[in-house]
Amino acid sequence: MQSQDEDKYDEMFGPDGTVRPAYAEFHDWFEKQNPAWLHKKDKEAEIVFRRSGITFNVYSENAAEERLIPFDMVPRIIAAREWRKLKRGIEQRVRALNAFLQDLYHRQEIVRSGRLPVEMLQGNDAFLPQMVGFVPPGGIYTHVVGIDLVRTGADEFMVLEDNARTPSGVSYMLENRETMMAMFPDLFTRIPVQPVSNYPRLLARSLGACAPACAEAQPRIAVLTPGIYNSAYYEHAFLADQMGAELVEASDIRVVDGRVAMRCTTGYQPIDVLYRRVDDDYLDPLSFNRDSMLGVAGIMDVYRAGRITIANAPGTGIADDKALYSYMPEIVQFYTGEQPILKNVPTWRCREEDSLKYVLENLAELVVKEVHGSGGYGMLIGPAASRTELEKFRQKLRANPGNYIAQPTLALSTVPIFTKSGLAPRHVDLRPFVLVSPEGIEITPGGLTRVALKKGSLVVNSSQGGGTKDSWVLED
Repeated sequence: MQSQDEDKYDEMFGPDGTVRPAYAEFHDWFEKQNPAWLHKKDKEAEIVFRRSGITFNVYSENAAEERLIPFDMVPRIIAAREWRKLKRGIEQRVRALNAFLQDLYHRQEIVRSGRLPVEMLQGNDAFLPQMVGFVPPGGIYTHVVGIDLVRTGADEFMVLEDNARTPSGVSYMLENRETMMAMFPDLFTRIPVQPVSNYPRLLARSLGACAPACAEAQPRIAVLTPGIYNSAYYEHAFLADQMGAELVEASDIRVVDGRVAMRCTTGYQPIDVLYRRVDDDYLDPLSFNRDSMLGVAGIMDVYRAGRITIANAPGTGIADDKALYSYMPEIVQFYTGEQPILKNVPTWRCREEDSLKYVLENLAELVVKEVHGSGGYGMLIGPAASRTELEKFRQKLRANPGNYIAQPTLALSTVPIFTKSGLAPRHVDLRPFVLVSPEGIEITPGGLTRVALKKGSLVVNSSQGGGTKDSWVLED
């Protein structure tokens, strides 16, 4: 996010127009290509995505609309040196998140120490009493994590959000790379780019390593989807296929003889690991929302008996809380004994009287988000808002201040996109994907780059008109 366009950091070009080292080889290749050929390849990419069915659903008040995810063929390139520091910071943060969740559902030492106010848990819908005192198989809460990063300078990456519940977007990261390699194979012979194609294999291995003690030698993994109308259904089906796992809906599974089992041609077969893409509230109608048709009745009893692994663990959504995010520097230090490698974005918790007063007085300069919001919905970007929008949001803040946090508008970095008239800078963020198991932490090199395709826009979410890019981390 940026307040003045001239303050932005362009990741490809320096202030004097020179090409930064990470982009030198790509830029040299790009400049030698025929513009007409590049435009032809740009259209080819759109055709590939349409044929592959790479879509997502956008829900409005009136109906659901299926859209193609816009793809830009200019890659986002990260130098090996930059990635090494990012990787250390991401690993440190994910270790702290898992330790925090373990503590939160047991002794709550961080609350006892005074580092985290108990008010952050009281009345918080994301905190699940059903998880208190229970240790998931393997001791892992956050099996798959997405850490949203923004860049504000040459060596300045900050964490914008933590996604520890059900992070999405990895299928688009994989399809972006496959598309780029198919369209420009010569680029990958010229430029040493770290691979991402092994992610599904690593995911299957990581999930299998978290299987309960009763699991078979080769754990049976299934992906639980809400169904074809879910906005991320393409990803659910894609990952199940790539992992060699079963894609199941609630109607396909039930509790049989104390195990969660899926329907097969030979009867019901036990599931060892369930990679669920269903929110906590819908996971078990006997434990949570009794009207849910998306979950499995009794699965929490099986889970607490240690006879299935649910990834990610129920209750991890509290780590996505944007007010709790503001305490992450203290959380990292408390559980690792280290200073955070990656900084947080300064955050005002509107539940606090002084912070609310400041936010109301400076609303036109701030970004305001719902504590449990996602997908770019329910947020206000002050510098881009009208007087009417600002006044409506003031009323929301006064009515329910605890539901919001606010952050300054940052000078988000830009990466060029390919347009009809050539290259043009657009704002980006980055979501690296992290796999956690008792065997260790795996971080995919790069991750998903989301890009705001509209000039000057700060919102990169695909549901709000954003697109994606291939993310290249260079080899040493």
